[in-house]
Amino acid sequence: MSEALPRAFGAPVLSARIRSMPEDFVVEELPGFDPSGEGEHLLLTVEKRGMNTAFAAKRIAAWAGIAEMGVGYAGLKDRHAVTRQRFSVHLPRKVAPDLATLGSDDLKVVESTWHSRKLPRGALAGNRFELVLRDVAGDPDAIDARLNEIAAQGLPNWFGEQRFGRDGGNVAAALAMFAGRRVRREQRSLLISAARSELFNRVLAARLADGSWNRGLEGEVWMLAGSRSVFGPEPWDDVLAQRLRDFDIHPTGPSWGAGEPRTQAAARECEMLALQDEDAQAMRDGLEREGLRQERRALRLRPDGLTWSWLAAGTLRLVFALPPGSYATAVLHELGSVVDVSQVDDRPSERG
Repeated sequence: MSEALPRAFGAPVLSARIRSMPEDFVVEELPGFDPSGEGEHLLLTVEKRGMNTAFAAKRIAAWAGIAEMGVGYAGLKDRHAVTRQRFSVHLPRKVAPDLATLGSDDLKVVESTWHSRKLPRGALAGNRFELVLRDVAGDPDAIDARLNEIAAQGLPNWFGEQRFGRDGGNVAAALAMFAGRRVRREQRSLLISAARSELFNRVLAARLADGSWNRGLEGEVWMLAGSRSVFGPEPWDDVLAQRLRDFDIHPTGPSWGAGEPRTQAAARECEMLALQDEDAQAMRDGLEREGLRQERRALRLRPDGLTWSWLAAGTLRLVFALPPGSYATAVLHELGSVVDVSQVDDRPSERG
């Protein structure tokens, strides 16, 4: 996470390193539905080490003898990690090769069953993380206090640096694309996502600056926790206040697209002020030309079941779950400066 982004609870309380080995970053996809047990899609739960989702899907397609488009998955998982997630494999004749021939040192089939439909993007309830920070420097009491603040109050729901590419270059590339530079079809959606994420992060930074990221403003649009459903604006009252304290609702920021933002009054004014410079206007115009529509994203995030333990002096283990589309790096950013060892010398490879 960029150190330029503000923090909700003050100065960093630690410095550390993460992903010294893949086992230091464990991600388990939380399923969004129960399989039907019948159908022509073989639903595989796979555990992989040091392998990104696209590479795993390619390997599964080759094993099944089908085109890659016949393999579905709900979300993208990091390469430099141990990850567990679902894949669906379209096998109309319901004849699958021997599962033992798919397994290897870096890919293991944990569970298999049949399902009636291809696994679509976003069909997950969230992700559970087990992170190990090494070479931790900082006062353990201050670190514990910061983690208690995060558990009690939540934290800003930043888009992580994964959205912005190495050294944040995807935003500049998106601006060039909107200005007329031609890009490959597969790159286009990445750059569109980077532009939307940059605009959201700018609004969230402004809401941190005025202290409203976790309390809302006049004219606020609210999101129901655990869903993408939004409502408002509506008059502030004790019922809304209690729902906000209970983390049943969250204030929101824009995922930019065509049409007027739904916010009004002070909330709308804050968004427009945050997105008025030349680059922001270029990204807004470009996203509108792409035909995207205005959507909303929660400004606030609370890790579910956050626990932590000191494995040894200077080694901290964190366990928590996040909803879909939220980033573990947002949690680490609120703690301090955490160096991702895997990004320091990450040479291209077939698994990248």
